[in-house]
Amino acid sequence: MDIMLILQLIVLLGAIFLGVRLGGIGIGYAGGAGVLVLGLALGMKPGNIPWDVILIIASVIAAISAMQLAGGLDYLVQIAERVLRSNPKYINYLAPVVTYVLTIFAGTGHTAFSMIPVIVEVAKEQKIRPVCPLSIAVVASQIAITASPVSAAVIYMSGVLEPFGWSYPTLLGIWLLTTFVGCMLTAFVMTMIQNMDLDSDPVYQERLAKGLVKAKSSETRRELKPYAKRSVGIFLLGVVCVVLYASAISPAIGLIKPVVVPRDAAIMSLMLLVGTLITMTCKIELGKIAESSVFKSGMVACVCVLGVAWLGDTFVSGHAAQIKAFSATTVAQYPALLAVVFFFAAMLLYSQAATAKAITPAIVAALGISAANPGDSYMLVASFAAVSALFVLPTYPTLLGAVQMDDTGSTRIGKWVFNHAFFLPGVLAIVFSVALGFLICSIA
Repeated sequence: MDIMLILQLIVLLGAIFLGVRLGGIGIGYAGGAGVLVLGLALGMKPGNIPWDVILIIASVIAAISAMQLAGGLDYLVQIAERVLRSNPKYINYLAPVVTYVLTIFAGTGHTAFSMIPVIVEVAKEQKIRPVCPLSIAVVASQIAITASPVSAAVIYMSGVLEPFGWSYPTLLGIWLLTTFVGCMLTAFVMTMIQNMDLDSDPVYQERLAKGLVKAKSSETRRELKPYAKRSVGIFLLGVVCVVLYASAISPAIGLIKPVVVPRDAAIMSLMLLVGTLITMTCKIELGKIAESSVFKSGMVACVCVLGVAWLGDTFVSGHAAQIKAFSATTVAQYPALLAVVFFFAAMLLYSQAATAKAITPAIVAALGISAANPGDSYMLVASFAAVSALFVLPTYPTLLGAVQMDDTGSTRIGKWVFNHAFFLPGVLAIVFSVALGFLICSIA
């Protein structure tokens, strides 16, 4: 390892560390600063900006923001809350199911924010330490991104894999099955090994004695806006259209030929159409779109992807030869190592789509995967869930939100950074999902 590579690594990791310390949009700021230093000081050519990923995120968030303004998200939260309260004893399983489904539907894990207070309340009512359902639910909301038909990560990866003989419906089916089962297996294991008794938690008892634990709040049902259900119906119809169109243009199905509108353009235009229809039929005030919480978090996500994915692509592109050599010898011999590469890259790049975009082209080139020789493409399919390792550093918004909203103190971050409540369930969910992916791909 020469001195230049060491300096480049220091800049890469330093920019990421600074971004993590700044938090939020600061990750994107620091990523852009890192590109500048790598380019001007260390002579690296700036990599490709992931415009397709950014624009897909922006268009989906724009549609969800319109639905939120029409009251659609409140309606979905009401349904989810009803599910949790119907069988409160099974909250360890129902909580991740709810956050998983919301992410699948919306294409963003930030929808979990709305469910965290409900999960905490239901857990407290059952004398269950909230950390048990919360940790699994937050992880489920992240891993579901790799199975959501409207997520930028799935749209990108399916576009890469289709020329190698993997149809869009097949990919979606594999990723939905493996990630959902992986989350449920994780819920089972964590339920078996965790201390569930809230009264035995010393931190809870200490906070209870100090009066820091909120009393049980009376269940208040927020009044729905007149067109809340209609907005959800329109958005759901848009998601169905995305799935149907993406399947129809898949080379393996080929119902639409020639393909005039590619998948990326289709999902962006369909989501903007959804926003148009909600605006016209649900009587929302367009001026308030930018004030919605979903819009704000989504635009922050766009800047974060811009900065950190650009930084990652700059470094990866600058060392493509070394990465190809490593991949060709090591990953080909030990396919599961690709999942490890995805895992550590996601830990640093902080985005499922950005990780897939930064690593996948180098792996495809290194292993010589092509339409004529698609043999090793199954590795990408099976390992895809590993790009969800955003939980490793305890700085992701939903993770921090769970820590802050759990007034019992059972959900906490340890002294050694990595020993936090989300690490073990996150690792288990990815291991189970990837293992199931290799199993299914081997028999498919």
